[in-house]
Amino acid sequence: MTRKLGKGRLVAATHNKGKVRELKDLFEPAGLEVVSAIELGLPEPEETEQTFAGNALIKARAAAEATGQPALSDDSGLEVTALGGMPGVHTAIWAGEPRDFYKAMEKVENLLREIDAKDRSARFVSTLAVVWPDGHEEVFEGEVHGTLVWPPRGEKGFGFDPVFVADGETETFGEMDPAKKHAMSHRADAFRKLKAALL
Repeated sequence: MTRKLGKGRLVAATHNKGKVRELKDLFEPAGLEVVSAIELGLPEPEETEQTFAGNALIKARAAAEATGQPALSDDSGLEVTALGGMPGVHTAIWAGEPRDFYKAMEKVENLLREIDAKDRSARFVSTLAVVWPDGHEEVFEGEVHGTLVWPPRGEKGFGFDPVFVADGETETFGEMDPAKKHAMSHRADAFRKLKAALL
């Protein structure tokens, strides 16, 4: 049975500052105080699953256990049709350590050129997992479809945003006003489903 999220503190189980900002923008108007794993000094658990849901649950379970509070995690990535869904769950790994998403975007572009891909369609996927300290779990998936462009455009957003143009749009997520992006992104889609069920 679905459980409602009461007002109060929600731990954002992520070390990605861009995601923390988006999660605060989404959840704080609903009366939840979002505090990140970075602020709490929580370690980053190893993501060993092969699905977005599996990795989101690893992070949310670790944060709920460490803090004794409900924890929210987002695992998201870019799936490129012509690359068989890559980079997918390995989206962040493609950026290396320290994270360099320009290199990751370049890697995708070079692979598309190598196979002379005419199909540049892609989708962003976001899976939000909420885990309570007693072990109750809820998972919601969202997506947004679009096309990849080159070269990257725009300084807003993060990750692969500068090369992704959502269907029906002309700006990349990197050029788009953040409020507009938040209203249509994969994370917003997952959040709408979560909100309908939990808030």
